[in-house]
Amino acid sequence: MPSTPGVYTYYDAEGTVIYVGKAINLKRRVSSYFNRTHDRVRTNLLVRAIADVSYIVVPTEQDALNLENSMIKEYKPRYNVLLKDDKSYPWIVVTNEYFPRVFMTRNRLKDGSKYFGPYTDQASAKAVLNLIHELYPIRNCRHAITPDYLRRGKGRLCLEYHMKKCGGCCVGLVDHEAYMRDIEQVRQILRGDTASLLAHLRGEMERLAADLKFEEAHELKKKYDLIERYQAKSVIISQVLDQIDVFGVSDDGGKDVYINYMHVRRGAVVRSLTLHYTRSLDEELPALLSLAINEIQQEFGTEFDEIIVASMPETELPGVTFTIPQRGDRAKLLEVSRRNAEQARNDAQARAEKLNPEQRTMRVLTRMKEDFRLPELPRHIECFDNSNIQGTNPVASCVVFRNAKPAKKDYRHFCIETVEGPDDFASMREIITRRYTRLLRESPEDLPQLIVVDGGKGQLSAAVEALDSIGLRGVIPIVGIAKRLEEIYFPGDSIPLYIDKNSESLRVVQHLRDEAHRFGITFHRDRRSKSQTTSALDSVQGIGPKTKELLLKKFRSVTRIKAATLPQLTELIGPAKASTLFNALHNTPENHEPKQS
Repeated sequence: MPSTPGVYTYYDAEGTVIYVGKAINLKRRVSSYFNRTHDRVRTNLLVRAIADVSYIVVPTEQDALNLENSMIKEYKPRYNVLLKDDKSYPWIVVTNEYFPRVFMTRNRLKDGSKYFGPYTDQASAKAVLNLIHELYPIRNCRHAITPDYLRRGKGRLCLEYHMKKCGGCCVGLVDHEAYMRDIEQVRQILRGDTASLLAHLRGEMERLAADLKFEEAHELKKKYDLIERYQAKSVIISQVLDQIDVFGVSDDGGKDVYINYMHVRRGAVVRSLTLHYTRSLDEELPALLSLAINEIQQEFGTEFDEIIVASMPETELPGVTFTIPQRGDRAKLLEVSRRNAEQARNDAQARAEKLNPEQRTMRVLTRMKEDFRLPELPRHIECFDNSNIQGTNPVASCVVFRNAKPAKKDYRHFCIETVEGPDDFASMREIITRRYTRLLRESPEDLPQLIVVDGGKGQLSAAVEALDSIGLRGVIPIVGIAKRLEEIYFPGDSIPLYIDKNSESLRVVQHLRDEAHRFGITFHRDRRSKSQTTSALDSVQGIGPKTKELLLKKFRSVTRIKAATLPQLTELIGPAKASTLFNALHNTPENHEPKQS
Protein backbone atom coordinates (compact mmCIF):
# COMPACT_ATOMS: atom_id res chain seq x y z
CA MET A 1 0.00 0.00 0.00
CA PRO A 2 1.17 3.59 -0.59
CA SER A 3 2.52 5.83 2.16
CA THR A 4 0.12 8.64 1.22
CA PRO A 5 -3.08 10.15 2.67
CA GLY A 6 -6.24 8.23 1.87
CA VAL A 7 -9.32 6.34 3.02
CA TYR A 8 -9.35 2.56 3.52
CA THR A 9 -12.41 0.30 3.57
CA TYR A 10 -12.69 -3.13 5.21
CA TYR A 11 -15.16 -5.77 3.93
CA ASP A 12 -16.42 -8.99 5.49
CA ALA A 13 -16.72 -12.35 3.68
CA GLU A 14 -20.07 -11.31 2.15
CA GLY A 15 -18.54 -8.14 0.68
CA THR A 16 -20.31 -5.82 3.13
CA VAL A 17 -18.50 -2.67 4.26
CA ILE A 18 -17.77 -3.12 7.97
CA TYR A 19 -15.32 -0.28 8.61
CA VAL A 20 -14.14 2.94 6.93
CA GLY A 21 -11.07 4.78 8.18
CA LYS A 22 -8.77 7.62 7.19
CA ALA A 23 -4.98 7.77 7.30
CA ILE A 24 -2.15 10.23 6.74
CA ASN A 25 -0.03 7.20 5.81
CA LEU A 26 -2.19 4.36 4.43
CA LYS A 27 0.53 1.73 4.60
CA ARG A 28 1.46 2.39 8.22
CA ARG A 29 -2.14 2.76 9.40
CA VAL A 30 -3.57 -0.35 7.75
CA SER A 31 -0.62 -2.55 8.71
CA SER A 32 -1.09 -1.49 12.36
CA TYR A 33 -4.33 -3.52 12.44
CA PHE A 34 -2.62 -6.78 11.49
CA ASN A 35 0.83 -6.78 13.10
CA ARG A 36 -0.21 -7.08 16.75
CA THR A 37 -2.96 -8.05 19.17
CA HIS A 38 -5.02 -5.04 20.24
CA ASP A 39 -6.09 -4.07 23.75
CA ARG A 40 -9.68 -3.40 22.72
CA VAL A 41 -11.86 -6.45 22.13
CA ARG A 42 -13.89 -4.56 19.52
CA THR A 43 -10.76 -3.96 17.40
CA ASN A 44 -9.74 -7.64 17.56
CA LEU A 45 -13.26 -8.65 16.50
CA LEU A 46 -13.02 -6.22 13.56
CA VAL A 47 -9.67 -7.63 12.42
CA ARG A 48 -11.03 -11.18 12.66
CA ALA A 49 -13.97 -10.22 10.41
CA ILE A 50 -11.91 -8.54 7.66
CA ALA A 51 -11.91 -10.53 4.42
CA ASP A 52 -10.89 -7.80 1.97
CA VAL A 53 -9.60 -4.23 1.90
CA SER A 54 -9.66 -1.41 -0.63
CA TYR A 55 -8.36 2.15 -0.51
CA ILE A 56 -8.65 5.52 -2.24
CA VAL A 57 -5.69 7.92 -2.29
CA VAL A 58 -6.44 11.64 -1.89
CA PRO A 59 -4.19 14.75 -1.95
CA THR A 60 -4.40 15.86 1.69
CA GLU A 61 -5.25 14.75 5.21
CA GLN A 62 -8.28 17.04 5.22
CA ASP A 63 -9.63 15.39 2.05
CA ALA A 64 -9.22 12.01 3.75
CA LEU A 65 -11.12 13.26 6.80
CA ASN A 66 -13.96 14.66 4.69
CA LEU A 67 -14.23 11.57 2.50
CA GLU A 68 -14.21 9.26 5.52
CA ASN A 69 -17.08 11.23 7.05
CA SER A 70 -19.18 11.04 3.87
CA MET A 71 -18.52 7.32 3.36
CA ILE A 72 -19.51 6.54 6.95
CA LYS A 73 -22.80 8.38 6.33
CA GLU A 74 -23.29 6.46 3.09
CA TYR A 75 -22.45 2.92 4.27
CA LYS A 76 -23.09 3.12 8.05
CA PRO A 77 -20.47 0.40 8.80
CA ARG A 78 -21.17 -1.58 11.96
CA TYR A 79 -17.71 -1.07 13.47
CA ASN A 80 -17.55 2.69 12.95
CA VAL A 81 -18.49 5.03 15.77
CA LEU A 82 -21.15 7.21 14.16
CA LEU A 83 -21.23 10.89 15.04
CA LYS A 84 -23.73 11.88 17.75
CA ASP A 85 -27.23 12.73 16.46
CA ASP A 86 -26.00 11.70 13.01
CA LYS A 87 -24.52 15.18 12.59
CA SER A 88 -21.69 15.92 10.22
CA TYR A 89 -18.99 18.56 9.92
CA PRO A 90 -20.25 22.15 9.70
CA TRP A 91 -20.90 24.05 6.48
CA ILE A 92 -21.21 27.76 5.79
CA VAL A 93 -24.42 28.53 3.95
CA VAL A 94 -25.41 31.51 1.82
CA THR A 95 -29.20 31.35 1.91
CA ASN A 96 -31.48 31.53 -1.10
CA GLU A 97 -33.40 34.65 0.03
CA TYR A 98 -34.12 38.13 -1.30
CA PHE A 99 -31.55 39.47 1.16
CA PRO A 100 -29.37 36.34 1.77
CA ARG A 101 -27.95 35.49 5.18
CA VAL A 102 -24.54 33.86 5.84
CA PHE A 103 -24.17 31.50 8.79
CA MET A 104 -22.79 28.13 9.92
CA THR A 105 -24.94 24.99 9.91
CA ARG A 106 -24.64 21.21 10.19
CA ASN A 107 -27.80 20.50 8.21
CA ARG A 108 -27.78 20.70 4.42
CA LEU A 109 -31.24 21.38 3.01
CA LYS A 110 -32.29 21.24 -0.61
CA ASP A 111 -33.71 24.75 -0.56
CA GLY A 112 -31.62 26.36 -3.28
CA SER A 113 -29.08 27.78 -0.83
CA LYS A 114 -25.36 27.55 -1.53
CA TYR A 115 -23.35 25.44 0.95
CA PHE A 116 -19.56 25.72 1.32
CA GLY A 117 -17.47 23.11 3.11
CA PRO A 118 -17.50 20.88 5.00
CA TYR A 119 -15.02 22.38 7.47
CA THR A 120 -12.86 20.10 9.60
CA ASP A 121 -11.15 23.07 11.28
CA GLN A 122 -14.10 24.78 12.97
CA ALA A 123 -11.94 27.57 14.42
CA SER A 124 -10.85 28.63 10.93
CA ALA A 125 -14.42 28.50 9.65
CA LYS A 126 -15.65 30.68 12.54
CA ALA A 127 -12.83 33.15 11.95
CA VAL A 128 -13.79 33.44 8.28
CA LEU A 129 -17.46 33.88 9.16
CA ASN A 130 -16.70 36.58 11.75
CA LEU A 131 -14.48 38.44 9.34
CA ILE A 132 -17.13 38.29 6.62
CA HIS A 133 -19.60 39.91 8.99
CA GLU A 134 -17.00 42.54 9.93
CA LEU A 135 -16.21 43.31 6.30
CA TYR A 136 -19.77 43.28 4.93
CA PRO A 137 -22.98 44.56 6.61
CA ILE A 138 -24.89 41.31 6.09
CA ARG A 139 -28.04 40.76 8.12
CA ASN A 140 -28.31 37.85 10.56
CA CYS A 141 -31.98 38.18 11.59
CA ARG A 142 -34.44 35.47 10.59
CA HIS A 143 -37.15 37.71 9.14
CA ALA A 144 -38.47 36.60 5.75
CA ILE A 145 -37.59 39.89 4.05
CA THR A 146 -39.24 40.03 0.63
CA PRO A 147 -40.36 42.93 -1.59
CA ASP A 148 -43.88 42.41 -0.23
CA TYR A 149 -42.56 42.51 3.37
CA LEU A 150 -40.85 45.84 2.62
CA ARG A 151 -43.96 47.32 0.98
CA ARG A 152 -46.01 46.52 4.06
CA GLY A 153 -43.46 48.29 6.28
CA LYS A 154 -43.47 45.63 8.98
CA GLY A 155 -39.75 45.86 9.78
CA ARG A 156 -38.10 47.62 12.72
CA LEU A 157 -34.47 48.63 13.14
CA CYS A 158 -32.63 46.48 15.67
CA LEU A 159 -29.43 46.71 17.70
CA GLU A 160 -27.38 45.28 14.80
CA TYR A 161 -28.21 48.39 12.76
CA HIS A 162 -27.19 50.76 15.54
CA MET A 163 -23.93 48.81 15.96
CA LYS A 164 -23.38 49.29 12.19
CA LYS A 165 -23.34 45.56 11.56
CA CYS A 166 -26.40 45.69 9.31
CA GLY A 167 -27.53 48.35 6.86
CA GLY A 168 -31.20 48.10 7.76
CA CYS A 169 -32.50 45.63 5.16
CA CYS A 170 -35.79 45.17 7.02
CA VAL A 171 -36.85 48.79 6.55
CA GLY A 172 -35.59 49.24 2.99
CA LEU A 173 -32.46 51.27 3.79
CA VAL A 174 -30.23 48.93 1.73
CA ASP A 175 -30.04 48.91 -2.06
CA HIS A 176 -30.73 45.33 -3.19
CA GLU A 177 -28.15 45.38 -6.03
CA ALA A 178 -25.39 46.69 -3.75
CA TYR A 179 -26.26 44.04 -1.16
CA MET A 180 -26.04 41.28 -3.79
CA ARG A 181 -22.63 42.59 -4.90
CA ASP A 182 -21.44 42.10 -1.31
CA ILE A 183 -22.93 38.59 -1.30
CA GLU A 184 -21.07 37.74 -4.51
CA GLN A 185 -17.79 38.84 -2.88
CA VAL A 186 -18.64 36.64 0.11
CA ARG A 187 -19.17 33.68 -2.24
CA GLN A 188 -15.77 34.40 -3.80
CA ILE A 189 -14.09 34.24 -0.42
CA LEU A 190 -15.92 31.04 0.52
CA ARG A 191 -14.91 29.45 -2.79
CA GLY A 192 -11.32 29.90 -1.69
CA ASP A 193 -10.47 33.27 -3.24
CA THR A 194 -9.16 34.73 0.00
CA ALA A 195 -6.58 37.01 -1.65
CA SER A 196 -8.77 40.12 -1.34
CA LEU A 197 -9.58 39.32 2.27
CA LEU A 198 -5.91 38.80 3.16
CA ALA A 199 -4.94 42.04 1.39
CA HIS A 200 -7.55 43.94 3.40
CA LEU A 201 -6.33 42.44 6.68
CA ARG A 202 -2.71 43.22 5.87
CA GLY A 203 -3.65 46.83 5.15
CA GLU A 204 -5.53 47.08 8.43
CA MET A 205 -2.60 45.58 10.34
CA GLU A 206 -0.17 48.07 8.80
CA ARG A 207 -2.53 50.96 9.58
CA LEU A 208 -2.94 49.89 13.21
CA ALA A 209 0.81 49.35 13.61
CA ALA A 210 1.49 52.83 12.18
CA ASP A 211 -0.94 54.23 14.79
CA LEU A 212 0.99 52.28 17.48
CA LYS A 213 -2.10 50.14 18.20
CA PHE A 214 -0.06 46.96 18.49
CA GLU A 215 -2.57 44.93 20.51
CA GLU A 216 -5.33 45.45 17.93
CA ALA A 217 -2.84 44.68 15.14
CA HIS A 218 -1.86 41.46 16.90
CA GLU A 219 -5.51 40.38 17.10
CA LEU A 220 -5.84 40.93 13.36
CA LYS A 221 -2.59 39.02 12.83
CA LYS A 222 -4.09 35.97 14.54
CA LYS A 223 -7.11 36.16 12.25
CA TYR A 224 -4.81 36.61 9.25
CA ASP A 225 -2.90 33.44 10.15
CA LEU A 226 -6.16 31.50 10.53
CA ILE A 227 -7.31 32.58 7.07
CA GLU A 228 -4.00 31.52 5.53
CA ARG A 229 -4.45 28.03 6.98
CA TYR A 230 -8.12 27.94 6.02
CA GLN A 231 -9.28 25.69 3.18
CA ALA A 232 -12.56 26.59 1.56
CA LYS A 233 -13.63 23.05 0.72
CA SER A 234 -12.52 19.52 0.07
CA VAL A 235 -11.32 18.30 -3.32
CA ILE A 236 -13.61 15.29 -2.99
CA ILE A 237 -16.68 16.63 -1.22
CA SER A 238 -18.70 19.09 -3.26
CA GLN A 239 -22.41 19.65 -3.26
CA VAL A 240 -22.51 20.06 -7.05
CA LEU A 241 -20.87 16.67 -7.69
CA ASP A 242 -23.84 14.42 -7.00
CA GLN A 243 -24.43 11.20 -9.00
CA ILE A 244 -21.37 11.61 -11.18
CA ASP A 245 -18.88 9.12 -12.68
CA VAL A 246 -15.17 9.65 -13.25
CA PHE A 247 -12.63 7.77 -15.37
CA GLY A 248 -9.02 8.70 -14.64
CA VAL A 249 -6.22 7.27 -16.78
CA SER A 250 -2.56 6.40 -16.20
CA ASP A 251 -0.92 5.89 -19.59
CA ASP A 252 2.84 6.17 -20.02
CA GLY A 253 2.70 5.32 -23.72
CA GLY A 254 3.77 1.72 -23.14
CA LYS A 255 1.79 -1.49 -23.30
CA ASP A 256 0.06 -1.15 -19.92
CA VAL A 257 -2.83 1.28 -19.38
CA TYR A 258 -4.62 1.67 -16.02
CA ILE A 259 -8.10 3.25 -15.91
CA ASN A 260 -9.64 4.12 -12.55
CA TYR A 261 -13.41 4.37 -12.19
CA MET A 262 -15.04 6.31 -9.34
CA HIS A 263 -18.74 6.78 -8.71
CA VAL A 264 -19.61 9.79 -6.54
CA ARG A 265 -22.96 10.03 -4.79
CA ARG A 266 -23.84 12.83 -2.36
CA GLY A 267 -20.17 13.73 -1.97
CA ALA A 268 -19.01 10.18 -1.18
CA VAL A 269 -16.95 7.91 -3.44
CA VAL A 270 -19.23 4.89 -3.12
CA ARG A 271 -17.45 2.78 -5.72
CA SER A 272 -13.86 2.74 -6.96
CA LEU A 273 -12.26 0.19 -9.28
CA THR A 274 -9.11 0.22 -11.40
CA LEU A 275 -9.01 -1.72 -14.68
CA HIS A 276 -5.77 -2.88 -16.29
CA TYR A 277 -5.48 -3.15 -20.08
CA THR A 278 -2.50 -4.42 -22.08
CA ARG A 279 -2.14 -3.13 -25.62
CA SER A 280 -1.79 -5.91 -28.19
CA LEU A 281 -2.27 -3.93 -31.41
CA ASP A 282 -1.21 -0.44 -30.29
CA GLU A 283 -4.78 0.51 -29.41
CA GLU A 284 -5.38 4.23 -28.90
CA LEU A 285 -6.56 5.59 -25.55
CA PRO A 286 -10.10 6.54 -26.79
CA ALA A 287 -10.71 2.88 -27.75
CA LEU A 288 -9.50 1.61 -24.35
CA LEU A 289 -11.59 4.23 -22.55
CA SER A 290 -14.70 3.09 -24.43
CA LEU A 291 -13.88 -0.49 -23.49
CA ALA A 292 -13.57 0.46 -19.81
CA ILE A 293 -16.88 2.38 -19.79
CA ASN A 294 -18.66 -0.57 -21.39
CA GLU A 295 -17.09 -3.03 -18.93
CA ILE A 296 -18.16 -0.95 -15.91
CA GLN A 297 -21.68 -0.63 -17.31
CA GLN A 298 -21.98 -4.41 -17.69
CA GLU A 299 -20.31 -5.20 -14.36
CA PHE A 300 -22.41 -2.91 -12.16
CA GLY A 301 -25.43 -2.15 -14.33
CA THR A 302 -24.62 1.55 -13.99
CA GLU A 303 -26.86 4.11 -15.67
CA PHE A 304 -24.53 6.99 -16.57
CA ASP A 305 -25.66 10.60 -16.62
CA GLU A 306 -22.45 12.62 -16.67
CA ILE A 307 -18.98 11.10 -17.10
CA ILE A 308 -15.81 13.07 -16.36
CA VAL A 309 -12.91 12.01 -18.62
CA ALA A 310 -9.47 13.31 -19.58
CA SER A 311 -10.14 12.69 -23.30
CA MET A 312 -13.18 11.77 -25.37
CA PRO A 313 -13.86 8.04 -25.75
CA GLU A 314 -14.22 6.43 -29.15
CA THR A 315 -17.96 5.75 -28.90
CA GLU A 316 -20.86 7.94 -27.84
CA LEU A 317 -23.56 6.90 -25.36
CA PRO A 318 -27.12 8.20 -25.83
CA GLY A 319 -28.22 10.51 -23.04
CA VAL A 320 -24.72 10.66 -21.50
CA THR A 321 -22.71 13.88 -21.22
CA PHE A 322 -18.93 13.57 -21.43
CA THR A 323 -17.06 16.38 -19.66
CA ILE A 324 -13.36 17.18 -20.09
CA PRO A 325 -12.83 19.66 -17.23
CA GLN A 326 -10.06 22.26 -17.26
CA ARG A 327 -10.55 23.70 -13.77
CA GLY A 328 -12.82 23.58 -10.75
CA ASP A 329 -14.33 20.69 -8.80
CA ARG A 330 -14.57 18.31 -11.73
CA ALA A 331 -10.92 18.82 -12.70
CA LYS A 332 -9.83 18.18 -9.12
CA LEU A 333 -11.92 15.01 -8.92
CA LEU A 334 -10.46 13.79 -12.21
CA GLU A 335 -6.98 14.34 -10.79
CA VAL A 336 -7.85 12.23 -7.72
CA SER A 337 -9.02 9.43 -10.05
CA ARG A 338 -5.82 9.72 -12.11
CA ARG A 339 -3.74 9.42 -8.94
CA ASN A 340 -5.57 6.23 -8.03
CA ALA A 341 -4.90 4.82 -11.50
CA GLU A 342 -1.23 5.78 -11.12
CA GLN A 343 -1.14 4.15 -7.69
CA ALA A 344 -2.57 0.93 -9.14
CA ARG A 345 0.28 0.97 -11.68
CA ASN A 346 2.84 1.45 -8.91
CA ASP A 347 1.27 -1.36 -6.85
CA ALA A 348 1.40 -3.78 -9.78
CA GLN A 349 4.98 -2.75 -10.54
CA ALA A 350 6.02 -3.26 -6.90
CA ARG A 351 4.45 -6.73 -6.82
CA ALA A 352 6.22 -7.72 -10.03
CA GLU A 353 9.56 -6.40 -8.80
CA LYS A 354 9.21 -8.25 -5.52
CA LEU A 355 8.94 -11.50 -7.49
CA ASN A 356 11.67 -10.47 -9.94
CA PRO A 357 14.13 -7.85 -8.54
CA GLU A 358 16.08 -7.81 -11.82
CA GLN A 359 13.04 -6.25 -13.48
CA ARG A 360 13.39 -3.05 -11.47
CA THR A 361 17.12 -2.91 -12.10
CA MET A 362 16.59 -3.18 -15.85
CA ARG A 363 13.92 -0.47 -15.77
CA VAL A 364 16.16 1.95 -13.84
CA LEU A 365 19.21 1.28 -16.01
CA THR A 366 17.18 1.65 -19.21
CA ARG A 367 15.82 4.98 -17.99
CA MET A 368 19.35 6.16 -17.12
CA LYS A 369 20.60 5.12 -20.56
CA GLU A 370 17.90 7.28 -22.17
CA ASP A 371 18.28 10.28 -19.82
CA PHE A 372 22.09 10.44 -20.03
CA ARG A 373 22.34 9.54 -23.75
CA LEU A 374 24.51 6.49 -23.09
CA PRO A 375 25.52 3.88 -25.71
CA GLU A 376 24.90 0.99 -23.28
CA LEU A 377 23.26 0.23 -19.94
CA PRO A 378 25.26 1.82 -17.07
CA ARG A 379 25.66 -1.35 -14.99
CA HIS A 380 28.93 0.01 -13.54
CA ILE A 381 28.97 3.68 -12.43
CA GLU A 382 31.68 5.55 -10.50
CA CYS A 383 31.28 8.91 -8.72
CA PHE A 384 34.05 11.24 -7.43
CA ASP A 385 34.06 13.96 -4.75
CA ASN A 386 36.75 16.14 -3.10
CA SER A 387 36.94 17.08 0.60
CA ASN A 388 39.15 19.67 2.32
CA ILE A 389 38.91 22.55 4.77
CA GLN A 390 40.85 25.56 3.44
CA GLY A 391 43.22 23.18 1.72
CA THR A 392 44.09 21.16 4.84
CA ASN A 393 44.10 17.37 4.73
CA PRO A 394 42.77 17.26 1.13
CA VAL A 395 41.23 13.90 0.24
CA ALA A 396 38.92 12.49 -2.42
CA SER A 397 36.51 9.60 -2.66
CA CYS A 398 35.37 7.23 -5.38
CA VAL A 399 32.14 5.26 -4.86
CA VAL A 400 31.04 2.47 -7.16
CA PHE A 401 27.49 1.40 -8.04
CA ARG A 402 26.80 -1.89 -9.80
CA ASN A 403 23.31 -2.45 -11.19
CA ALA A 404 22.17 0.84 -9.58
CA LYS A 405 23.18 -0.34 -6.09
CA PRO A 406 26.23 0.51 -3.94
CA ALA A 407 29.17 -1.89 -4.24
CA LYS A 408 30.90 -0.82 -1.02
CA LYS A 409 33.81 -3.25 -1.36
CA ASP A 410 34.88 -1.29 -4.45
CA TYR A 411 34.85 2.15 -2.78
CA ARG A 412 38.25 3.92 -2.79
CA HIS A 413 39.89 6.77 -0.85
CA PHE A 414 42.56 9.11 -2.23
CA CYS A 415 44.98 11.40 -0.41
CA ILE A 416 45.74 14.36 -2.67
CA GLU A 417 49.50 14.36 -3.31
CA THR A 418 50.32 16.94 -5.99
CA VAL A 419 48.01 19.86 -5.19
CA GLU A 420 48.89 22.75 -2.87
CA GLY A 421 46.01 24.61 -1.25
CA PRO A 422 42.26 24.36 -1.89
CA ASP A 423 42.14 23.66 -5.65
CA ASP A 424 39.17 21.39 -6.42
CA PHE A 425 39.81 21.38 -10.16
CA ALA A 426 43.45 20.24 -9.85
CA SER A 427 42.42 17.69 -7.22
CA MET A 428 39.79 16.27 -9.58
CA ARG A 429 42.36 16.00 -12.39
CA GLU A 430 44.73 14.12 -10.09
CA ILE A 431 42.28 11.53 -8.78
CA ILE A 432 40.71 10.82 -12.19
CA THR A 433 44.18 10.34 -13.65
CA ARG A 434 45.35 8.09 -10.83
CA ARG A 435 42.15 6.02 -10.75
CA TYR A 436 41.97 5.18 -14.44
CA THR A 437 45.71 4.93 -15.10
CA ARG A 438 45.82 2.16 -12.52
CA LEU A 439 42.56 0.58 -13.76
CA LEU A 440 43.90 0.50 -17.34
CA ARG A 441 47.08 -1.15 -16.11
CA GLU A 442 45.52 -3.73 -13.78
CA SER A 443 41.98 -4.52 -15.08
CA PRO A 444 41.01 -2.62 -18.24
CA GLU A 445 37.90 -4.80 -18.62
CA ASP A 446 36.44 -3.22 -15.46
CA LEU A 447 36.10 0.33 -16.81
CA PRO A 448 32.72 1.91 -15.87
CA GLN A 449 29.94 2.70 -18.33
CA LEU A 450 29.41 6.11 -16.67
CA ILE A 451 31.46 8.54 -14.54
CA VAL A 452 29.67 11.07 -12.32
CA VAL A 453 31.53 14.09 -10.97
CA ASP A 454 30.17 15.95 -7.95
CA GLY A 455 30.29 19.54 -9.17
CA GLY A 456 29.41 21.80 -12.05
CA LYS A 457 31.15 22.77 -15.27
CA GLY A 458 34.56 23.43 -13.64
CA GLN A 459 34.95 20.02 -12.00
CA LEU A 460 33.57 18.30 -15.10
CA SER A 461 36.07 20.09 -17.38
CA ALA A 462 38.97 19.09 -15.10
CA ALA A 463 37.81 15.45 -15.17
CA VAL A 464 37.50 15.51 -18.98
CA GLU A 465 41.06 16.90 -19.25
CA ALA A 466 42.30 14.02 -17.09
CA LEU A 467 40.53 11.42 -19.25
CA ASP A 468 41.96 13.09 -22.35
CA SER A 469 45.49 12.84 -20.95
CA ILE A 470 45.22 9.06 -20.57
CA GLY A 471 43.36 8.44 -23.83
CA LEU A 472 39.91 7.74 -22.39
CA ARG A 473 38.06 10.86 -23.55
CA GLY A 474 35.01 9.71 -25.49
CA VAL A 475 35.56 6.13 -24.32
CA ILE A 476 33.78 6.53 -20.96
CA PRO A 477 30.69 8.82 -20.79
CA ILE A 478 30.98 11.42 -18.03
CA VAL A 479 28.54 13.91 -16.46
CA GLY A 480 28.63 16.42 -13.61
CA ILE A 481 25.87 17.10 -11.08
CA ALA A 482 25.64 20.57 -9.52
CA LYS A 483 24.33 20.80 -5.96
CA ARG A 484 22.10 23.88 -6.15
CA LEU A 485 19.38 22.85 -8.59
CA GLU A 486 20.50 19.28 -9.35
CA GLU A 487 21.58 20.30 -12.88
CA ILE A 488 23.25 17.62 -14.99
CA TYR A 489 26.15 18.90 -17.13
CA PHE A 490 27.58 17.16 -20.21
CA PRO A 491 31.08 17.76 -21.64
CA GLY A 492 31.15 20.60 -24.15
CA ASP A 493 27.57 21.69 -23.40
CA SER A 494 27.12 24.85 -21.34
CA ILE A 495 23.35 24.35 -20.98
CA PRO A 496 22.55 21.85 -18.21
CA LEU A 497 19.91 19.14 -18.30
CA TYR A 498 17.14 19.35 -15.70
CA ILE A 499 15.73 15.90 -14.99
CA ASP A 500 12.30 15.41 -13.44
CA LYS A 501 12.67 15.55 -9.64
CA ASN A 502 10.77 12.26 -9.34
CA SER A 503 12.86 10.48 -11.97
CA GLU A 504 14.57 7.27 -10.90
CA SER A 505 17.63 8.34 -12.92
CA LEU A 506 18.04 11.47 -10.81
CA ARG A 507 17.49 9.50 -7.59
CA VAL A 508 20.32 7.10 -8.50
CA VAL A 509 22.69 9.98 -9.32
CA GLN A 510 21.72 11.78 -6.09
CA HIS A 511 22.40 8.58 -4.15
CA LEU A 512 25.81 8.31 -5.84
CA ARG A 513 26.62 11.94 -5.02
CA ASP A 514 25.48 11.61 -1.39
CA GLU A 515 27.46 8.37 -0.92
CA ALA A 516 30.61 9.96 -2.38
CA HIS A 517 30.19 12.98 -0.11
CA ARG A 518 29.58 10.82 2.99
CA PHE A 519 32.50 8.51 2.23
CA GLY A 520 34.87 11.39 1.52
CA ILE A 521 33.83 13.41 4.59
CA THR A 522 34.29 10.39 6.87
CA PHE A 523 37.82 9.81 5.56
CA HIS A 524 38.64 13.53 5.83
CA ARG A 525 37.46 13.64 9.45
CA ASP A 526 39.56 10.61 10.33
CA ARG A 527 42.70 12.18 8.85
CA ARG A 528 42.00 15.53 10.49
CA SER A 529 41.43 13.87 13.87
CA LYS A 530 44.69 11.98 13.63
CA SER A 531 46.62 15.10 12.73
CA GLN A 532 45.05 17.00 15.61
CA THR A 533 45.81 14.29 18.16
CA THR A 534 49.54 14.48 17.41
CA SER A 535 50.88 16.14 20.55
CA ALA A 536 54.20 17.56 21.78
CA LEU A 537 54.86 14.24 23.56
CA ASP A 538 55.22 12.43 20.20
CA SER A 539 58.36 14.39 19.30
CA VAL A 540 60.19 13.67 22.60
CA GLN A 541 62.70 10.85 22.19
CA GLY A 542 62.52 8.26 24.92
CA ILE A 543 58.84 8.84 25.61
CA GLY A 544 56.99 5.85 24.19
CA PRO A 545 53.26 5.08 23.84
CA LYS A 546 53.00 3.50 27.32
CA THR A 547 54.73 6.42 29.04
CA LYS A 548 52.57 8.89 27.11
CA GLU A 549 49.44 6.99 28.12
CA LEU A 550 50.58 7.03 31.76
CA LEU A 551 51.21 10.78 31.67
CA LEU A 552 47.89 11.64 29.99
CA LYS A 553 46.00 9.39 32.39
CA LYS A 554 47.54 11.26 35.33
CA PHE A 555 47.59 14.86 34.07
CA ARG A 556 44.77 14.72 31.42
CA SER A 557 46.43 17.11 28.95
CA VAL A 558 49.80 18.25 27.56
CA THR A 559 49.23 21.70 29.10
CA ARG A 560 49.00 20.19 32.58
CA ILE A 561 52.03 17.98 31.94
CA LYS A 562 54.00 21.08 30.97
CA ALA A 563 52.85 22.83 34.17
CA ALA A 564 53.98 19.89 36.35
CA THR A 565 57.18 20.16 38.44
CA LEU A 566 60.18 17.91 37.90
CA PRO A 567 59.62 16.02 41.17
CA GLN A 568 56.01 15.28 40.13
CA LEU A 569 57.21 13.87 36.79
CA THR A 570 60.04 11.94 38.45
CA GLU A 571 57.63 10.30 40.86
CA LEU A 572 55.51 9.08 37.96
CA ILE A 573 58.01 8.06 35.22
CA GLY A 574 61.45 8.03 36.85
CA PRO A 575 64.33 10.57 36.91
CA ALA A 576 65.83 9.91 33.44
CA LYS A 577 62.58 10.19 31.46
CA ALA A 578 61.37 13.02 33.67
CA SER A 579 64.49 15.08 32.99
CA THR A 580 64.32 14.43 29.22
CA LEU A 581 60.62 15.33 29.07
CA PHE A 582 60.99 18.44 31.26
CA ASN A 583 63.85 19.77 29.12
CA ALA A 584 61.93 19.10 25.87
CA LEU A 585 58.73 20.77 27.02
CA HIS A 586 60.53 23.83 28.42
CA ASN A 587 63.15 24.11 25.63
CA THR A 588 65.94 23.60 28.19
CA PRO A 589 69.33 22.47 26.71
CA GLU A 590 70.34 18.95 27.74
CA ASN A 591 73.64 20.05 29.35
CA HIS A 592 71.84 22.42 31.70
CA GLU A 593 70.47 20.78 34.79
CA PRO A 594 66.81 21.76 35.34
CA LYS A 595 66.09 23.59 38.51
CA GLN A 596 64.59 21.52 41.30
CA SER A 597 61.25 22.94 42.39
